[in-house]
Amino acid sequence: MSLGEITPSTADATPPTQPSAGLTFKEKLGYGLGDTASHFVWDMVGFWLLIFYTDVYKIPAAAAGIIMLIARFWDMGIDPVIGIISDRTQTRWGKFRPYILFGAFPYAVLAVLTFTTPDFGVTGKIIYACATYVLLMTAYAAVNIPYSSLAALMTSDTYERVSVNQYRFICAFVGQLVVTGLALTLAKYFGGGNEAMGYQHTLILFGCLSVVFFFITFMTTKERVQPLKSLEGSIKEDIKGLFKNRPWIILACVGIISFIMFAMQNAAIVFYFKYYVGKEDNVQLFNVIGTVALIVALPFSKPLAKRFGNKNVFIGSSLISGAFFISLYLPGEKDIITIYTLNILAKMAYAPAVPLLWTMIADSSDYSEWKTGRRATGLYFSAATFAQKAGWGIGAAIAGWLLAVFNYVPNAVQTASALVGIKLLVCVIPGVLYMSCAVFMFFYTIDAKTTDLMKRDLDARRAQGC
Repeated sequence: MSLGEITPSTADATPPTQPSAGLTFKEKLGYGLGDTASHFVWDMVGFWLLIFYTDVYKIPAAAAGIIMLIARFWDMGIDPVIGIISDRTQTRWGKFRPYILFGAFPYAVLAVLTFTTPDFGVTGKIIYACATYVLLMTAYAAVNIPYSSLAALMTSDTYERVSVNQYRFICAFVGQLVVTGLALTLAKYFGGGNEAMGYQHTLILFGCLSVVFFFITFMTTKERVQPLKSLEGSIKEDIKGLFKNRPWIILACVGIISFIMFAMQNAAIVFYFKYYVGKEDNVQLFNVIGTVALIVALPFSKPLAKRFGNKNVFIGSSLISGAFFISLYLPGEKDIITIYTLNILAKMAYAPAVPLLWTMIADSSDYSEWKTGRRATGLYFSAATFAQKAGWGIGAAIAGWLLAVFNYVPNAVQTASALVGIKLLVCVIPGVLYMSCAVFMFFYTIDAKTTDLMKRDLDARRAQGC
């Protein structure tokens, strides 16, 4: 049977099981803090690494773009490996929680090294930057793939998954708020005029906080959903099932496109304020306000999903948010109020889709187990992040390359063509890309009726031990 087609199951005759008890506030918050820790690095890389490479470490923009692409493609390759290994991990702490505990310290150390600037020549700087970035992405994958997969084993209820992912992304955006709103200020404070030292000490602070938050996640969470059978061997079978799973393939395409958009926009926004608006310090306030808008709108995810369905909410979010992003091209550099307003509206429209994407990935993993009897949660989440990181690497690389194409010159007055390129990277290209995600989501087939049916069937099978 093809995983791309939903057909009636023998579970139609199975009486509904009692709904699983909701997760506690403590567990949801504890889980969410893990993404705060993740975003200390994810957002430092996404928002500040490109300009750190070009303007602080003095690496050519084109070379910086290549470094970011290489690191992301390595990251993509390591993701499925981590997913497959973690699926087959059996410890007294569970499958995924041990990776969070033991991976936190290497993750923090490599984050500091990535934002450290040893005095090498240009070639040496490029090699060092590439090596530390690649190692950081390896450590990030070793923690974040199991962390992302953990939510699918905390509960089998799709709406509870939306709820726990709401907590996750509220905490994630708090981390983003800190990084985008305070990182440059902290770097100036710690550096005392030495930008390189300021960045390094800022990452020491973020690294220490990350270790603490990951430990809290480990201590407060529990893996409740057990697979119908253990995964032993048959990696080829799991991968084959993955690529027959049409809902997952659609989500992977959406992930690639949306993360191209995020990477491009996040990398370019500091250039936009530094060279187009002419007020570099305002980028922090801009990011803070946008992140607050995300946090304010995130709690609407669950009620909207219950009212309209995960798929329809995601489609509406993509279309409306993309239109607002494109509109950011119109205001002049002095029209700050309009720039801020359009960004707020775009972020609020985008927010409900954030937890829904990860909820739907968990649902696609359930869908595979429902059809085949094999559950490969880590593989599904690692393959999804593989696709997203492909988009992130492509987007970041495109940002560096387009800066070079439009004749960007670091720390200088930019030409008209350079300014147009910077605006396109921030506004039009990301907006068009995000609106195109709606087209893919029209073909997503797991609706509310299907998730309810899957849950009843899988719960009944687990209760019967088969």
